[in-house]
Amino acid sequence: MAEQTTERTHVDASPERCYEVAIDFEAYPEWAKDVKDVKVVERDDEGRGRHVEFRAAAMGRSVTYTLEYDYSKAPAEFSWTLVKGDLMKRLDGTYRFDADGDGTRVTYDLAVDLALPLPGLVKRRAEAKIVGSALKELKKRVEG
Repeated sequence: MAEQTTERTHVDASPERCYEVAIDFEAYPEWAKDVKDVKVVERDDEGRGRHVEFRAAAMGRSVTYTLEYDYSKAPAEFSWTLVKGDLMKRLDGTYRFDADGDGTRVTYDLAVDLALPLPGLVKRRAEAKIVGSALKELKKRVEG
């Protein structure tokens, strides 16, 4: 069963700027510490990554996974689903960008189901770490 987490943060930048940084997948290794390599396998008609392959550090090892992105609600939000992965059976999520005063409230929803049999508490902690780190690193990149 997939564990699900939602977390929010305020970013001192426009929703458009947050969105731009979040979909610049090839720059992730510059600022997302666990992402080691990114390859955009397929782009949509607007040049955005439709199928994107990631190599990341997770649980003490290197994992590879491919996500398919949906921009039907962009730039207010975009979502993804796992196409294939060597450690996950599910890695589906959404970023939402809502104007919030002078900045943006960024919401990150993530559902993870690992291929490894782990206790629920361990899965939830891993998921919370992924979401929390992603939001902190996105905030730092956008505001920096």
